[in-house]
Amino acid sequence: MRHIPIQYIGISFRFICGFKNTDFNGNVSLIFVSIMILEVCCNSLDSALAAQSAGAHRIEFCTGLALGGLTPSIGLLKEYTKIISLPTRVLIRPRGGDFSYTSGEFNSMLEDIAKCKELGFEGVVSGILAAEGSLDVARTAALVAAASGMKFTFHRAFDDCHNLQQDLEDVIDCGCDTLLTCGQNKNVTDGISNLEQLIKLGNKRITILAGSGVNHTNTEALYKIGIRNFHLSGSIKNQQGKLETDALLIKAVIDKLAQIV
Repeated sequence: MRHIPIQYIGISFRFICGFKNTDFNGNVSLIFVSIMILEVCCNSLDSALAAQSAGAHRIEFCTGLALGGLTPSIGLLKEYTKIISLPTRVLIRPRGGDFSYTSGEFNSMLEDIAKCKELGFEGVVSGILAAEGSLDVARTAALVAAASGMKFTFHRAFDDCHNLQQDLEDVIDCGCDTLLTCGQNKNVTDGISNLEQLIKLGNKRITILAGSGVNHTNTEALYKIGIRNFHLSGSIKNQQGKLETDALLIKAVIDKLAQIV
């Protein structure tokens, strides 16, 4: 069998790794193995448009990227749905700083999830930590329950935790389908051994979405350890000092993924 790249056309382009198989009668069939996804984190409508035109497969939408990302306003989300067609997961984070929230902040997160569901978004990106730095399983599970019917990514609060295996099991127990992480390190390059361990420990129970420092120079190394889902902002500072998505950075990663498969 020969390894070949195939492109799947749905709402967006996604790279599918597969094998071409020819049987004894000369019939050709394709055996699909895995889909590679490039998710781009965007903090404005213009950035989302740039990511969409550059060929991103999915968007994480937020505001305040310089603060690590915050929940967009309802008005902004409504405008977003008018112009962006890509599958999108909305960041649910009421403020910058740590990931341990007051009861009022927690209630606001539940309200924001309800609005995102009402507006038809594919999913949300969120998570809560306990004061000591472990996962707040009960309240994160409540967020997941509120997002029932939607996809749920546990965000990089995971990288502020310190017990890789137990933290992963907690994320899975909460019902999250995706974990965004650099392997509890500074970036994906430094955390690559932990990312490989997470893939093995997860054993296909959860999608590991590698993020923080992803670019065209390290995607192949990440692919070799089993990463098939990549996350980046692809952002640069414009002349006004604001972060905006650079389509060329996104295209460079997409071109590299095409070469890999």
